[in-house]
Amino acid sequence: MRVAILDEDGKQRTVLTNILSKISIGDAVVSPSVFNSGARLRAALRHETYDLLILAWKAPDMDGIDLLQWLRNFQKSEVPVIMLNSRHSDQDIARALGKGADDYLVKPVKPLEFGARVTRLLQRRSGSAKAPQVEFGNWSFDRSSTSLQLARKAGPKRIVLTEREYRLALALFQHLGSTLSRSHLLEYSGASGEEMRSRALDSHMYRLRNKLFRQPEHGLRLKTIYGQGYRLERLAGADGRLQ
Repeated sequence: MRVAILDEDGKQRTVLTNILSKISIGDAVVSPSVFNSGARLRAALRHETYDLLILAWKAPDMDGIDLLQWLRNFQKSEVPVIMLNSRHSDQDIARALGKGADDYLVKPVKPLEFGARVTRLLQRRSGSAKAPQVEFGNWSFDRSSTSLQLARKAGPKRIVLTEREYRLALALFQHLGSTLSRSHLLEYSGASGEEMRSRALDSHMYRLRNKLFRQPEHGLRLKTIYGQGYRLERLAGADGRLQ
């Protein structure tokens, strides 16, 4: 899972990266990316996606708190955010949470506490890592196989996917309504080597679209976002059950 760190303090970035490298969510490892400039991270967020952002309050070019406001108000992003600050101020905590932060920690972080808070947010992002099934409305993903089931009035519909298609479908449902970059999707799929440099992703997404998202009664649409990646959307009029 992808985590972006914004902090101008090189030693702090190293500490955070070392803690993150020891965290795993189910069979997914955490892959941190570090930034020493808020403007650089904002530029990356225009074409890349992450599962968690860790933002220092103060940073060159653009403070973390301003980047958080940009994310929530202009990008309409729901990615989890942990704010880091050197001050333990009630006003700062209230401001960060009010602008959409999911958590707030004082630097220097305590490794066990930081790891636990990151794990909690990533598990929430991916669904319970230990649950045998993950449910999204009327859709159920079976972790013990590469299949999912759609509950319908006419009776349940079971759809069998390849392992890679299953990984991609789960990522799309977990990020419903949000664009996932091509590189992020490739990481979710478990692709490596030559596959990471090929057009294999488009083939997998084409098959997924035919298996899951061509049928209007499913209430979902897989949209290609040119130059970025893909986004799973509800069809107009579809209810909250995702059917």
